[in-house]
Amino acid sequence: ADHYDPHTHAGMPMITSYISHRDCGQHFMGPTHPESPLRLQAIERQLALSGVIQHVQQYSARAATLEQLARVHPMRHLQALEKCPPQAGQLLTINEDTVMCADSLVAARLAAGAVVRGVDQVMRDQADNVFCAVRPPGHHAERADAMGFCFYNNVAVGALHARQHYGVKRIAILDFDVHQGNGTVDIFKHDPDTLVCSSFQDAMYPWRYLESRWEHIHNTPLSEGSGSLAFRRAIEAQWLKKLDDFKPELILISAGFDAHREDPMAELCLEDDDYYWVTLLAMDVARRHCHGRIVSVLEGGYCLEALGRSTEAHLKALAGLPMQDGLEARAGGHRPSKQPMSERPESNKPEPDQLDLAPPTVDALPPRSASGTPDGVQPSLAKPAEDERDHPLF
Repeated sequence: ADHYDPHTHAGMPMITSYISHRDCGQHFMGPTHPESPLRLQAIERQLALSGVIQHVQQYSARAATLEQLARVHPMRHLQALEKCPPQAGQLLTINEDTVMCADSLVAARLAAGAVVRGVDQVMRDQADNVFCAVRPPGHHAERADAMGFCFYNNVAVGALHARQHYGVKRIAILDFDVHQGNGTVDIFKHDPDTLVCSSFQDAMYPWRYLESRWEHIHNTPLSEGSGSLAFRRAIEAQWLKKLDDFKPELILISAGFDAHREDPMAELCLEDDDYYWVTLLAMDVARRHCHGRIVSVLEGGYCLEALGRSTEAHLKALAGLPMQDGLEARAGGHRPSKQPMSERPESNKPEPDQLDLAPPTVDALPPRSASGTPDGVQPSLAKPAEDERDHPLF
C-alpha cells in the first residue's frame, strides 16, 4: 500500500498564532525537577535563533476562568487546589512527582487559558492554527487528581470551551507525548464525541488506561527503543482512518516532545523531523474536515536542546515552512490543497490586542553534558534495532 507522504502537504504559508506568557516561568518545582522554567526559555531561544519566531503572530495567554476550569474539574477539587499554594519561597509536594510553589496555580490558569484563547482564534478565523508554549503541562491531570507535573488538563479545558462556546460537537485530541495522556482519557472516556488518539511508550508511567475499553479512545503503545519508522507506521496505520471516519470539527494536539531519542525521561527514539511529519499529517486531516483548525499545546520534553529543535519542527509545519535539512530535503511533491485562513469566506481580522514582540532574549541555559542532556541526568541508551532512514516513509 502507498504510505502517507507529508511532502505532498507541506509548504503553503499559514497564519500561525504563538501564545505564551512570562508568568508561566514563575512555576517552580525545585532546582532538580525536570519540569523547569528553563524549558520555555529553551524553546524561545531556539525559535529566535532559527528565525521561526518571525513567522508567527505572538499573543499573551489569558488566565482561564473558574467557569472554564469547572467544565473539566469538579468544583470541590478546584477549591481544594486553591488552598494548597504555600508561602513565597516554599514548596508543597502534592504527590510523588508534582510540587507546588506560590505561583504554580497562576501559571496553571494561564496554561489552560492559552488553549481557550487559541480555540477562540481558530474558531473566529483569526488564525489557521495555534501553538501554546505554556507550562505546567496538563494531559496527566484527571478530573479530580493533579499528577504527573499537571494541575489542570489544559487541552480538555480548551475542548470543552469549544463545545460550550462555539457548539463544536466532534473534537479530536492527538497526543504524541512519550507518556500516555491518562488525564485526557479519564475526562473524555464516556464522551464518544471526543476522539482521543494517544501514542506513548508501552509499560511505563502513568500505568493507567493503558488498555482502552472505549471505541473513541485509541491507544498506540510503542515498545522501548522504537524509532521513527515504528512511530510513523503506527500513526499512519492506526490514526488516519479513525480520524477520517470521525470527521473532526476541531483538532487539538497535546504536543509532548519527550519521545525524542535525546530525552532522558524514556526510551523512544524519535528525531526532530518526526514531529514535522506528524504535524503535517494532523494538518492534512484538519484540512479535509475542519478548515485546517488546529490548536496545539506543549506537554512534555525535558532535554532542552531537543525540546527547542522539536518545537521548531512542529512550528515550521504549522506555519507552512520547510523543514530544510529534514523532511523537505528528502523528496519533492505537489503543494497542499489546504485552504489557508486568508482564503476562507468571511475571515475576520486578527485580534486588535495582538502583541508586537521582538524575538525574546533568553537567559543562558545550564551546563550540558556531552550527551546533550542536563548535567546529572542520564540519557536514554536505547536505539532503534534497524536502520530506518531509507524507508519510504521518510
